[in-house]
Amino acid sequence: MHRSEITIDLGALRRNVRTLLARLEGAELWAVVKANGYGHGAADCAGAALGAGATALCVVTVPEALELRREVGPAPRILVMGPSGNREIAQAREAGLELVVSTEEIPDGVPVHVKVDTGMGRYGLRELTEPLPPNVVGLMSHLATADIDAAFVEQQVARFAEATRAHAHLTRHIGNSAAALRYPTARFDATRCGIALYGLSPFGTDPAEDGLEPVLHWQSHLALVKQLQPGESTGYGRRFVAERPTWIGIVPVGYADGFRRDLTGTQVRVAGELRRVVGTVSMDSFVVELDRELPVGAPVVIVGHGVLLEEHARVAGTITYELAAKLESGPARARRVVVDG
Repeated sequence: MHRSEITIDLGALRRNVRTLLARLEGAELWAVVKANGYGHGAADCAGAALGAGATALCVVTVPEALELRREVGPAPRILVMGPSGNREIAQAREAGLELVVSTEEIPDGVPVHVKVDTGMGRYGLRELTEPLPPNVVGLMSHLATADIDAAFVEQQVARFAEATRAHAHLTRHIGNSAAALRYPTARFDATRCGIALYGLSPFGTDPAEDGLEPVLHWQSHLALVKQLQPGESTGYGRRFVAERPTWIGIVPVGYADGFRRDLTGTQVRVAGELRRVVGTVSMDSFVVELDRELPVGAPVVIVGHGVLLEEHARVAGTITYELAAKLESGPARARRVVVDG
């Protein structure tokens, strides 16, 4: 029996793409599959997204793009959004990649998207340097507050529109998942959608509110069931001490698998019922409090069937992006299954 099983539903991802395309009303959707598709599997998710209507793929590094190129073939557009060194630029030319540039030094012989800093305060030029070389095919920026501050979004959109007004013939893109769902003014020619592709809310709420379906399901089982007597504890630091006879279950998943140490207090579904995670999450296991003795092997749903990654993120004081990206789905730790539901 595997310690846990991570299931990726490409059918759900396709439906999410179609939901987003409907919101974009004619703007292109570019699928962001960086960080191994936010932990979901870059190649599988890229193929599904393209099949559902996405017109380009976005990653952060040239090595990510080269690996993806081998998987998806020569045809799809692949945009590398992070900085690239000289050797990587040569590799990009050979592989037919497109690069994002945030300085005035624009490499020759490769399609380039120039990034404008409209308020993120990271990569990007404050203003475009004229004239633009002929290999510049796109202009882009990055929204800083699309999940929390509408007023600043509109400021950034206005700045971007003004900065790129003379180059409307180029592909212009600033929007992300949150913008696709909330801000029509940010559409321009294309929108780079990441988290929403995977059925996760960019706002930290229930994704169903925006018509999104979670793509990932994560399930394990009870590896051991035992009863603690009053005064007995479980786990490092004795953070959970039984006040009465208490059944507990040990789940063979821990922070080395992506179930973070600060998820104590969250809930998972054990044998169909929500149960609280207690004690200290360790590297290879966590503990759930039970209301009765259950058999070893009883299913434990960590994500799915109403157990939202958004809720785990709330308990951990982080965002779904981080939790998803840090899932360890390699064969040494879990079984990964791809379905098309």
